[in-house]
Amino acid sequence: MSDDPYAALGLSKSATAAEIKKAYRKLVRSAHPDLHPDDAGAEARFKVITAAHDLLKDPALRARFDAGEIDATGAERPPRTYYRDHADAGGQGFAQGFGQRSGPTSRFGDFGDPSDIFAHILRQRARGGDGSYAQPGPDLRYTLEVAFLDAVLGSKTRITLPEGGNLEVQIPKGMQDGQSLRLRGRGGAGYDGGPAGDPLVTVQIRAHPVFRREGDDILITLPITIDEAVLGGKVTAPTIDGPVSVNIPKGANSGRILRLRGRGVARARGPAGDALIELRIVTPPGSDAALCDFLAEWRKSHADDPRKAMMQEAAE
Repeated sequence: MSDDPYAALGLSKSATAAEIKKAYRKLVRSAHPDLHPDDAGAEARFKVITAAHDLLKDPALRARFDAGEIDATGAERPPRTYYRDHADAGGQGFAQGFGQRSGPTSRFGDFGDPSDIFAHILRQRARGGDGSYAQPGPDLRYTLEVAFLDAVLGSKTRITLPEGGNLEVQIPKGMQDGQSLRLRGRGGAGYDGGPAGDPLVTVQIRAHPVFRREGDDILITLPITIDEAVLGGKVTAPTIDGPVSVNIPKGANSGRILRLRGRGVARARGPAGDALIELRIVTPPGSDAALCDFLAEWRKSHADDPRKAMMQEAAE
């Protein structure tokens, strides 16, 4: 039996409280006697793991052990005198000592998480039960890639399960990237007659070539021509609900934002977001001789430097 609780959990003395808990929960699943009834050594391993965790999870006990004041069983270390003074001290076993020190608690330790299947075993043993338990089966996790508009507008799709069969998944309006959906009752089989677990489907949303999302707002970059920017006019713009007509104001510059109220992401509760249309002036493809000649003449009598103020501010 290990006399080093750190070694029992496969940890170093610098392990954090979170690392101790994680190691314990991982190891206990591989050694729990109720989960491994055919493993003759499971009981002994389980006692060692549980006793090690009981010591290290308590900051005060851990500090005393690290300082050499107590041993791995939690017993006080005797002063360095003659052996005969302590020959009858009779230390406790690794797991037994913790049971006595902590009072009338179960030998299964403190799992902390009430959703853990072992928490029920702990309660059963503490009450003198026979160790049987009816618990939900494990949740199964899946990843589902969804088109941008399907996530924004809502849709139905199906996923194929690794073990065969498929599940219909309802994507609600306004689903965001990384959110998960819980589908009741199609997860792992329950324990001792318990209900099945749930599939948890994490949604990954594909990028869209036109639309971007910021909260509940939809961002759209809209190209406009030079004449549309100078003269203004009506143009057609895309939205997630279909094309709409928008007014370009005279003298519009690239970067100007036009806001379309309520044309963004709609949710079951609360108002919908907006569509934010950012204007971007584009020049005609190729070389337009007539336009070049016009602008060359126009430049002669309309000299302007839109960067002048910027350059002055940058020099300050």
